[in-house]
Amino acid sequence: MCAEVQNTKNGDAGRSQVGVVLYLDFDGVLHHDEVYWSHKQGIHIRAPGRRLFEWAEILEEILAPYSEVSIVLATSWVRVKSYEFAKKQLSPTLRNMVIGATFHRREMNKFVFENTARGEQIYADVKRRQPTAWLAVDNDDVGWPSHCRSNLIKTDDELGLSDPNIQVEIRTRLTKLTAVKV
Repeated sequence: MCAEVQNTKNGDAGRSQVGVVLYLDFDGVLHHDEVYWSHKQGIHIRAPGRRLFEWAEILEEILAPYSEVSIVLATSWVRVKSYEFAKKQLSPTLRNMVIGATFHRREMNKFVFENTARGEQIYADVKRRQPTAWLAVDNDDVGWPSHCRSNLIKTDDELGLSDPNIQVEIRTRLTKLTAVKV
């Protein structure tokens, strides 16, 4: 039942229906997972030979045929820095696809959010946003609700989107999701 969420009235009158949403993590997806933040160094990667957002162009290429897909940021970068900061790290093309984030500083308790599994964070956003269909690309599969696991494409911490099998899986799933007409 997670693949499609019916748009029912839930006190969110006036919210327009969102189409297909891609929930996007950064670390372990758009670059190697060994990313850290410190006051002295800022956000930095500790994997030799790797750079931040090195696989973002792959995502841009994958999403090019799917203009109806929107992105929701499901990354700790939003919580640690800010939504605007995280969004600005993406290319202009990807940035234009971003419609929000799973964390909302003014609406959520940061401590509770930080101690909630990523899958639960995403599913809470799915219930709030009510997309017609959704998919999450993340390297973290701990604590995902069993009824939502089919919506997750789990990446390898070191390979992220550079893994050709993951690229094929995302394309295949997006083709199916965007072919469904509501």
